[in-house]
Formats: sequence, C-alpha cells, structure tokens
Amino acid sequence: MSFQLPNLPYAYDALEPHIDARTMEIHYTKHHNGYLTKLNAAIEGTDLAGKSIEAILKGMDMNNAALRNNGGGYYNHCLFWEAMSPKGGGEPAGDLAAAISGKFGSFAGFRDAFSNAAASRFGSGWAWLCVHPGGKVEICSTANQDNTLMPGIGCGGHPILGLDVWEHAYYLHYQNRRPDYIDAFYNVINWGQVAAEYEAHK
Repeated sequence: MSFQLPNLPYAYDALEPHIDARTMEIHYTKHHNGYLTKLNAAIEGTDLAGKSIEAILKGMDMNNAALRNNGGGYYNHCLFWEAMSPKGGGEPAGDLAAAISGKFGSFAGFRDAFSNAAASRFGSGWAWLCVHPGGKVEICSTANQDNTLMPGIGCGGHPILGLDVWEHAYYLHYQNRRPDYIDAFYNVINWGQVAAEYEAHK
C-alpha cells in the first residue's frame, strides 16, 4: 500500500503572520507532495512496500539516494505540520519541560541551542529535538532531508520536533533572513503535540 499525503491540520493562512499562506500552500502541495510521489515510486514493487515509514528510515540503505531523500522528505514534513498550530507558542509543560530544563538548564537555554542548530546548518536541512530511551533529550541538525532515524545520522534519538530550514520553507516571506524565520517558529510550536511525541518515544 502506498503512502498518502496527510491532511494539513489547519488552513494555509492559519499560521500568519509567522508563516505566510502562499509559502504554506506551495510547501504542502508541491514540495511535500513531490516527496510523497517519489517515495511511492521508490518502494513500488520492493520488499519495502507495506512497511511503516519509520521502519523504512531505520533500515535505510544510505546509498539509495531516491529513497533517502524522498523518504526523509515525506516523514520530516509529516512531523513538521503536526508540530505547529495556530494556537501554538509558549513553553512546554510536564515531563517534557522537566527533560528540557534538565538538559539545557532552562527553556531559554533550549531555545538558544535549538536556534543555533537551525541557524548554523549550512545550506538546506533541519534542526531537531530528539528523545532517547529513558527520556533524555538532545538537539542536533541534519543536512538535506536526512533525519535522526536514519543509520549514523545526527544524534540518533527519535525526532519529536523539527524545523525545516530549506529556503523553500521561508524565502518568499523572509528572503535571506533565516534567523527571523527561526524566531517566528517559536510562536507556532504545538507543544502539546511535541509532548505527546515525547511520551510515545521516551
């Protein structure tokens, strides 16, 4: 069975002014849909058909460029949309907040580290907050559409929050001002969803 494009959980303009409607529409209908189409083509007729996207990524042949790029692109964007909300922003609570404070000293410390991972990624890629078995969290970044589920990539934990720093994610609105886009992202983070991912994978 082929993968499907998930329903976007809000309207294209719902995250404005932080992420503009035109960028959201192009990002979702063109970029994410493109990764989906090429992922399905890459697994068609292989023993990967019918496997979960997580299983495909964890068992990835890193020399298979089509599967690596498009499997990563599909998964990463599925996580990205869910991690944002028109009612987002603020700070995490509960066990996730405790894990973040334990690792980074405070939410401000987390924000500095996460922003630096996103801003310092040369070229295209992602910044991630990951959880390891036992509940410890870690920040890292990956190039292109790689993610931390793939063998030997990044910090190796399960991604629970990702920020897309490909130019297609922000250039129409922010042009070359990636730091402004990163700052705006904190206004739309759906911490309830991130906490649910944390609980599911710690």
